[in-house]
Amino acid sequence: MPRIVLFQPQIPPNTGSVARTCAATGTELHLVEPLGFQIDDRQLKRAGLDYWPLVSLQRHADWSAFADHRIRSGGRLIALSSHASQPYTSWQFEPDDWLLFGRETDGLPRDVLASADAALTIPMSGAKRPQQPGVRSLNLSVSVGVVLFESLRQQNLLTLA
Repeated sequence: MPRIVLFQPQIPPNTGSVARTCAATGTELHLVEPLGFQIDDRQLKRAGLDYWPLVSLQRHADWSAFADHRIRSGGRLIALSSHASQPYTSWQFEPDDWLLFGRETDGLPRDVLASADAALTIPMSGAKRPQQPGVRSLNLSVSVGVVLFESLRQQNLLTLA
């Protein structure tokens, strides 16, 4: 099963929505600190609704602690970035992938992006239209959902209960 990694998330409702998606899919959620909010933030809890007990949540003190954990656990680190050129739809996902998403305001730092086994992007036709020059990326929780569900689809891990 793929795992979701949020690098220093800043907006509580985004992280709460990602947690809800992880609960719905049985996907582990890893948060790399520092966080831009307290884990008991009301908005975070509200966005995750009453699904928090269903979330397999792990917090990592910093990037180094996460990197050590990932190496011990195995699996490829797949970074998602608006600066990547390979679309996620052309990638063959594997069960032990770590899907890494950056901060809402500035994405992934160069050194973190460089440490990934691959960097993928979500193509957006609106980003190339002159009438919409400000569209640089999708909302974090939307991006996680798009890529996670493609990974699950490829691996035949989507089932109707």
